[in-house]
Amino acid sequence: MVITIFFRTLILYVLVVLVMRLMGKRQMGELQPFELVITIMISELAAVPMQNTGVPLINGIIPILTLLFLQTLITFGSLKSDFIKKLVCGSPTILIAKGRILEDALKKTQYSLNDLMEQLRIKGFFNIHDIEYAILETDGDISVIPKSQKRYVTPADLGIPTKYEGIPISIIVDGKIKEESLKCANLTLEQVLTEIKKRGIEDIQHVFFACIDPEGNWFVQKKEGKGK
Repeated sequence: MVITIFFRTLILYVLVVLVMRLMGKRQMGELQPFELVITIMISELAAVPMQNTGVPLINGIIPILTLLFLQTLITFGSLKSDFIKKLVCGSPTILIAKGRILEDALKKTQYSLNDLMEQLRIKGFFNIHDIEYAILETDGDISVIPKSQKRYVTPADLGIPTKYEGIPISIIVDGKIKEESLKCANLTLEQVLTEIKKRGIEDIQHVFFACIDPEGNWFVQKKEGKGK
């Protein structure tokens, strides 16, 4: 019995993880309503056959795969048709326009004034006078456009030229070199060894973390307790 439950749990866990990966990389707070409903249903469908060995495992697998198919179908339809997207996801609603709070929009979305003020504070705007537009997105988040006088000054505003800024690439993580990163950074293993030896480290396994930024600057940290 214990072994049966173990393997049923293992199979369902792998299946649910696989299904969630196939559903995309959205965070829970960014899920559309139909995605949230499918996620909750999948968790319920997986829990029943996991706990009750009297329920055939296939009774949990087929509904989960059916929901995955349904979610994929709706997502594909939403990408191809604005009508389907609006039908299943709704459409953004403007809550503040030209600095004025739209009462009808608040009532329509069942958004209270306190909710609106709270979301504005979370976005870093504590004064309603600073807001030009506020838009309630379909995932429940609020996009805020401040008045032009209240926006942060950017290099473009000042006419200051800027250079390209990429992202650092992790080369060694916990003593293991990342082959894909080597190709991405156009580096060889010999070049990596040369860099760590400059810092008194003879073995890659003794490196806790190493990365290189777009300008070619290295960051190398040795594992604690490891010798040269």
